[in-house]
Amino acid sequence: MTHAAPSVLAVITARGGSKDLPGKNIRHLAGRPLIAWSIEAALGASCISRVIVSTDAPEIAEAALAAGAEVPFLRPADLATDGAGSADVVAHALGQCPGHDVFVLLQPTSPLRNADDLDQAFGRMQAAGADGCVSVSEAEQSPWLMYVTDGPGFLNSLLPPWPGGMRRQDLPPVYLLNGAFYFMRTDVFLRDRKFVTPRCIGHQLPQSRAVDIDTLADFERAEARLATMHQGAAQ
Repeated sequence: MTHAAPSVLAVITARGGSKDLPGKNIRHLAGRPLIAWSIEAALGASCISRVIVSTDAPEIAEAALAAGAEVPFLRPADLATDGAGSADVVAHALGQCPGHDVFVLLQPTSPLRNADDLDQAFGRMQAAGADGCVSVSEAEQSPWLMYVTDGPGFLNSLLPPWPGGMRRQDLPPVYLLNGAFYFMRTDVFLRDRKFVTPRCIGHQLPQSRAVDIDTLADFERAEARLATMHQGAAQ
């Protein structure tokens, strides 16, 4: 007896306001609105059942529809402020679009993760029997080599010594969330309102696809990486 595949809802969150880079979510990256890159990845992933965009802005909704996503609602104003948390935004979207076993939160500011990344991450989540899977990147600096200071300025190690030795080559790799995707079982999320739980696994993305756009400089770096990737594919 075979079990039906879980229903996975992709929730792409894109509010209209952006202080650092106005119009960021529909600013053109390599000829397409930024949000279109995330929509393309979601539509191309075989694990995803439905792709929706949560936005408060009609112009973002228009761009999302043109790229092939659904925009079944406009986000309430109180969920489109600087202080609105992603957990509340996703919970609202799940309430508007119920009936999915799993969701994946995709932020338009991570345009270089692709459909294969999503399928591989979901496959790892399923194989591990995990509640979620989030994208990570290996940290360049180890927290075992970091310090805090007390009142007078004396240095104190952030962490106790690593039992395996304190040389760089002895220290274990550590990982940072890069924001490219967050898969989570819907029931677990609605219970805990967290994107990372104790039964969540990490899926490492190459640094070349782990870009997170927040500023104009980030945007320019993403364009440069896309140009390099396209040159490599053409050779």
